[in-house]
This record gives sequence, C-alpha cells and structure tokens, in this order.
Amino acid sequence: MAAKVWIGVDIGGTKTAIVVSERLPEVRDRIQFATLPAKGPERALDLIGKGIVALLKKRGLTTSAICGIGVSCGGPLDRIRGIIQAPPNLATWIDVPIKAILGRQFGVRCNLENDANAGAVAEHRYGAGRGAGNMIFLTMGTGLGAGIIVDGRLYRGTDDLAGEIGHVRLTRGGPIGYHKRGSVEGWASGGGIAQVAMRAVEDARKRRHRTLLTAHRGTLSARDVCAAAKHGDAVATRIVRTTGERLGQVLAILVDVLNPQRIVIGGIAMRTGDMILGPARGVMMREALPTSAASCEVVPAALGERIGDVAALCVALGL
Repeated sequence: MAAKVWIGVDIGGTKTAIVVSERLPEVRDRIQFATLPAKGPERALDLIGKGIVALLKKRGLTTSAICGIGVSCGGPLDRIRGIIQAPPNLATWIDVPIKAILGRQFGVRCNLENDANAGAVAEHRYGAGRGAGNMIFLTMGTGLGAGIIVDGRLYRGTDDLAGEIGHVRLTRGGPIGYHKRGSVEGWASGGGIAQVAMRAVEDARKRRHRTLLTAHRGTLSARDVCAAAKHGDAVATRIVRTTGERLGQVLAILVDVLNPQRIVIGGIAMRTGDMILGPARGVMMREALPTSAASCEVVPAALGERIGDVAALCVALGL
C-alpha cells in the first residue's frame, strides 16, 4: 500500500516551515525559509508550493500521496473561506486565498487556522495541555494571541475570533502591537520587546550606560535582548523582567475571566524559561483571584520548537 502523508505549513512573520508526517505528532521531514513579508506573499507562496513538492520527492512520493494540507498562521484570517487577512506580522498579505491556491495546486483539501488555536490543540493533544479540561495556550512570537480549550474542546467564539488577547489595551501608552499602543501584544511579544529595547538603548547611550545591546547596528530583535540578558546585561535583564511582569498582568486577566486549569506558553517564554515566566507567575499570583490563581499552572509548551510543526499538522487533520 502506497504511503499517505499529511502536510503542515506554519507561516510566521520571520520564517515559514513546511513539514511532512505519516502519523502525528511525528515529523518525518521539514524545510524552512525566511518569510520576508516586505516582499509580499507571492514569493512565499511560490516557495511553499516548491517546498511541498521537494519534500514529497525526497520521500519518493507524488502529490497523490497527500491526505491533506494544513496552514497555521497568525490572525486575522477567515478560516472558513481560507483567506489570510493581513495579520500584523504579515501586513502585505492582504486577503490571500491560500486555501484555494494550495487546494488547486495539489488537488487536495487544505485547511487554514489561526496559529494560536492550532497551537492550543497541538499542546492539548500531544504536549503540556494533556489531561487539562480547561486550558489556554499563548503564542509569544512576533505577535501574541491565545487559543482557548473549554471542557476539552476548542472555543472559537461567535465570529471565530475568540482568543485575540493581543488586541486588548493594557496601558494608555507604551509599545505598539496589533496596531494599538499599549496593547497586550505591544508589551508581551517579540515585536514589543524589540520596540522597548530600541528606546532603552537610546536612553543608555544618552546616559552613557554600558549595555551589550549597543553592539547591534540597526533594529534590535527579541532574540538579541534575551541573549544579552542571559549574559547578565543589566539593561536587557530589566527589559525581560518588565516583559514578564506585563505578561503576568495578562495572565491574571485570563485567570479571572476564564478560570483555566493550565496556561501553556510557547515562543519566547518557552525559550527563556523563568527569566520571563518567574516574574509573570509572581504578578499573576498577586493580581488574580487567589482561588483561581492557585488552581492554575503556568507552564512552557512541552512540544518545544516543534510546536509550530505539530500545530500545522493538526490543522491538516482538522481541528
């Protein structure tokens, strides 16, 4: 019997990954490339198509072996029609009908899903969310969003828009995320960390304070900040701690409103561990209702760097 495979496509503002699997959560092969959203969607769509063909060819398969394709991407998007609607980290991807494009190209069913929802299902089935009836998964990459599991099932909301916690305004001023100053995404995402870091470096130069971050020319990234913090840089450490504290405020809101059993966090918080999660847990415990806070675990995503791959494959199977 000929092999049958699932294809997952994880589209982010920084990179796009394409994976192939015969049985979840195992990933048999994988390729990735820089998304470069400033160049528009056409280049990336071409590379996605070529990447799928290359992965199949490597395994001696043709397109007839594909059971389905799943695309995981940040919102906003139209899941039903399969259209990516210019997410903040993919601003040039305006109304891209990716479901129809890949469906026509490969002659198979293609599903599209918000990456936070996809990540929530992946962690609930195969990762840190196993056994939790009520769980929240937070993406913490270029942007920030939430996937919500209630009574063991994904909660979508009336318009398929549940979980857009990144759009909530946390402060009147502050870094911009989700096109809103002082938003949760502005304070607790990679894009927000980069904005805070640029201002902090400018301030350090004026005050003649030493920081490893001044060695970076041009735009700083969250990765630069976290790396400097791990080396004990005072400015970077302060930025990371502040990010953790702001994240803790977000966790407290989620705990008070949804009373989850577990909050699973991927991306930056997963990579930095207690540097961010320590302050976040502390603020959550102080600000949330005591009983609800005591009942909620805050843990890093167990799937690690594989979460985007497994999430996209879950989309291929259908959430």
